[in-house]
Amino acid sequence: MTEDKVLQEFRDAGALLEGHFILSSGLHSARYLQCARVLMDPRRADRLCRALAAKLKGLYSGPIDLVASPAMGGVVVGYEMGRQLGVPAIFFERVDGKLVLRRGFTIEKGMRCVMVEDIVTTGLSSRECIAGIAEEGGIAVTATCLIDRSGGKADLGIPLASLAKLDIATYPADKLPSDLAKIPAIKPGSRGLK
Repeated sequence: MTEDKVLQEFRDAGALLEGHFILSSGLHSARYLQCARVLMDPRRADRLCRALAAKLKGLYSGPIDLVASPAMGGVVVGYEMGRQLGVPAIFFERVDGKLVLRRGFTIEKGMRCVMVEDIVTTGLSSRECIAGIAEEGGIAVTATCLIDRSGGKADLGIPLASLAKLDIATYPADKLPSDLAKIPAIKPGSRGLK
């Protein structure tokens, strides 16, 4: 699947938004990718994650025991990647500011894990999830995401496969361009408003 086809899937789902957004990192952006809208259609999720699984196999050819994702954004894409790869999928949840396993999820010592995200921007949640995998005794062999909106700049410490790379500018609140500052900011996603 080409990057253009991936982005068309986002456009078709109404998931590539324009405006003034506050990202979970606290940075501001004029564009926002709402993955929940893309993944709400099981056929679209299947197409995208099948393509992502194929990209993963081009990056890492060894055995995979488990998919692990950070909640909320990684839950659906992580489950679908687990289905595509034929392995279980679990997710880390934020408790008191730290990503931890709950719900009886465990990672056995030495399990080879793929960390799966929907969107990587700064890579903070991804790195936290990778650290959580290691703390549990697993080995994060590689990472995947639907969209790398860092344009390839996010360093996760392990290889990252994505379906598309976008270099979408982000700004701290005190350094907004004037055209963006004129638009009221909204905080979409799992840590913000609707």
